Amino acid sequence: MTLSSRFLVRLATVMLVALGWNEFPGQARAATRPNIVFIMIDDLGWMDLNCQGSPQFTTPNIDRLAGQGMRFTDAYAAAPVCSPTRAAAVTGLAPARVQVTNHLPDRWQFYNRNKTMGPGKSLNYLPTHHETVAETLKQNGYATAFIGKWHLMGNYRSEEERKYLPERQGFDLNIGGCGMGGPGTFFAPYKIPNMEKGKAGDYLPDTIADRAVDYITTQSKKQQPFFLCLWHYTVHYPIQAPDHLLRKQSGDKKPTPQQHYQAMVEGMDIAVGRVLDSLETANIVEDTLVVFTSDNGNLAGYSSAKPLKAAKGYLSEGGIRVPLIVRQPGVIKPGSVSHEPVITMDFVPTFLTAAGIRYDPRRYDGLSLAPVLLDGKSLERDAIYFHYPHFAFHGDNKMGSVIRSQDYKYIQYYGGHAPVLYNLRNDIGEQHDLSQQEPERARKLQVRLQAWLKNTNAQFPRPYAEMPEKDLPGKKQ
Repeated sequence: MTLSSRFLVRLATVMLVALGWNEFPGQARAATRPNIVFIMIDDLGWMDLNCQGSPQFTTPNIDRLAGQGMRFTDAYAAAPVCSPTRAAAVTGLAPARVQVTNHLPDRWQFYNRNKTMGPGKSLNYLPTHHETVAETLKQNGYATAFIGKWHLMGNYRSEEERKYLPERQGFDLNIGGCGMGGPGTFFAPYKIPNMEKGKAGDYLPDTIADRAVDYITTQSKKQQPFFLCLWHYTVHYPIQAPDHLLRKQSGDKKPTPQQHYQAMVEGMDIAVGRVLDSLETANIVEDTLVVFTSDNGNLAGYSSAKPLKAAKGYLSEGGIRVPLIVRQPGVIKPGSVSHEPVITMDFVPTFLTAAGIRYDPRRYDGLSLAPVLLDGKSLERDAIYFHYPHFAFHGDNKMGSVIRSQDYKYIQYYGGHAPVLYNLRNDIGEQHDLSQQEPERARKLQVRLQAWLKNTNAQFPRPYAEMPEKDLPGKKQ
């Protein structure tokens, strides 16, 4: 039986479990379980890749990955900022359910501009009682490693806070994972806990790639599948790139902020390419499932998500729609494109399905992408949901919740703002509010959204008059 055939059988078996079958013929043998390399880029927007249709970006390695696998046009981050999406990526649960709904630490008082309503409650760490995908895979024979940006804890100053580190949540190895949302500088010394200082001139994406290549090279020689979370700090602020990449963008002229960003994206692409090349060198390309995505939309001012509206921090499409590419040669059709709406929580069930691990589908808010990846089929899902009851770092967004069902997107805003309804097929830029033209559709979507919010125990914004004094703006938490 070929690798492709074994993988198809394996995925089909777990799909039967997801459909409610009680019999499970046993876990697949280690030799048939794929390695999993999960690459997440920080703040990479939907249009920040050449393969997404943006000619100003130089991304040959990621473009090659897309040509070898499946590219998703309607993939969504679980939230418009980083930490909630990361929590969803390792738990398979909606940010509202784990109550990590804002970037950490949740310093909401700095972002409130309307002076009447404060945001909903959000934890400053990922609770350890939620089993992560790393813990599940480790229990089932996988080696696990985390390299890069974690950002699922408020800071790194006490033993109490350190219990939320990656190595406390299922990862055998942790390089660079801590409470930091971004480095002070992308050039050595990085001053990132668990990360080498580096030599003068070293660039953080290259250092992270070095460690990932080392790990892949070592693990490829062992008779054990591995799970590698490779979550880059790039392309987060500060926007910095090596001089030789800047010169490619601007020549002898002073680079613009946009050219700085384009050079940074190219540096990220080079780093990702080295990791992909290491899979080929180790002769494990066909044995490895690679997922490439981003944690939220682009940072406004450095790139544009057009035709999408807005950017990071907003519930508009530019804030939550992100690139997604999935590859495993011999399993996933090369150069394929899917328009299926998918979301961050889908990764955990997909990884477990690929690994041949039995799970109760009711445990997760996401679905296995196996039907889409293997056969181009649609998922048995009526809608995807978002909940962001916060002011973003820029303070200009509206707090709200979202349901997308088929082509329609309904946004329920808080703080006195009217809800809106869009048809994304006809209006991907969200320019034409249909809530008054189609009030019954808006009402039905609102009812479904409220039911989901209740089911997840979502926390809502609160008027200042109802908030404890310690939670008011200017008060230390």
